[in-house]
Amino acid sequence: MQRVVVTRPEPEATRWVQALRERGWTADAWPLLRIADPHTGPERDRLAHWRKAWTSQDALMFVSAAAVQRFFADTLSPDNGSTRFWAPGPGTARALSQALWPLGIGEDRIDMPPREASQFDSEHLWPVIAGQVQPGRRLLVVRGASEGGADGSLPGQGREWLIERCRAAGVEVEACVAYRRELIEPGPADFSRLRDFTGRGQVWLISSSEALQALQGHWPLGARAAALVTHPRIAEAARLLGFAEVVQARPALADVMRALESWNGSP
Repeated sequence: MQRVVVTRPEPEATRWVQALRERGWTADAWPLLRIADPHTGPERDRLAHWRKAWTSQDALMFVSAAAVQRFFADTLSPDNGSTRFWAPGPGTARALSQALWPLGIGEDRIDMPPREASQFDSEHLWPVIAGQVQPGRRLLVVRGASEGGADGSLPGQGREWLIERCRAAGVEVEACVAYRRELIEPGPADFSRLRDFTGRGQVWLISSSEALQALQGHWPLGARAAALVTHPRIAEAARLLGFAEVVQARPALADVMRALESWNGSP
C-alpha cells in the first residue's frame, strides 16, 4: 500500500491522518465534505428554539458527532433529569459524553448500539431504545442538511429508518438542522494529485455515500484505487463510482486500523 486517503470532514480528517501516521501508515487528508452552519433563517430559528426547549422531549437523537458539537455550541436550558440521548455509534456517543458533562449529565443517559455490534447504525440502535418507543413519547432528531436533500416532512436528512419506526409506534417526532454538509469538489489544482491518489496501492477511507458525489465526473477512467468504507450503502456507491476494490469496516478508528492491517498487512 502506498497511501491512505482520509475523506472525513475537518477537523476529523486531520486527527485521523495523525493517528494513521503514528501507526506507520502514509496518510493524507482529502475532505470531501465541509461542515457549515445552517444556511436559512428558519433553520437557525428552529435550532435556537430547540436549544431552549429540548427538555420538553423524552429523547434526543443525534445523527453524528457533528450534530452534537453544533447543537451544544450555544447555551442550552438546564437539564430536566430525564431526557435520554440516542447515538448511532461510539463517535457520536463520545461527543455526547463530552458535551453533557458540563451540564452534569452522566453517560448513563446515553443510549448506543452495543460495542460488539456488527455495525453502528440506526438498525443496531433500535433494539437498545425500542423499550422507550411508546405512543405519546416525544423525540427530537438533531441532524444535518444538504442542498436539495430535504425529505419533505422534517427539516434535514438522516436516520429516516429510525424516524419512521418511531412514528409508526405513535411517537411525536420533531427535527432540527444543526449543520449543513457542503461538497468539496476537486479544483484544477487537484487534478494531478487525484491521478496520483487513484493508482494501485491507494486506499480511500469513505464514511459517507454523499461525500462520493464530490468525485463524480472527476474520477479517472481506469483508476485502480481501493475503498475502505463504513457501511454497505457506502460500499454500493463506491463500486458505482469505480473503485477497483471495496472493503467494509465499522466506522470507529480502531476498527478501520484493524481492517487496514488485516487487508494489507502492517504498514
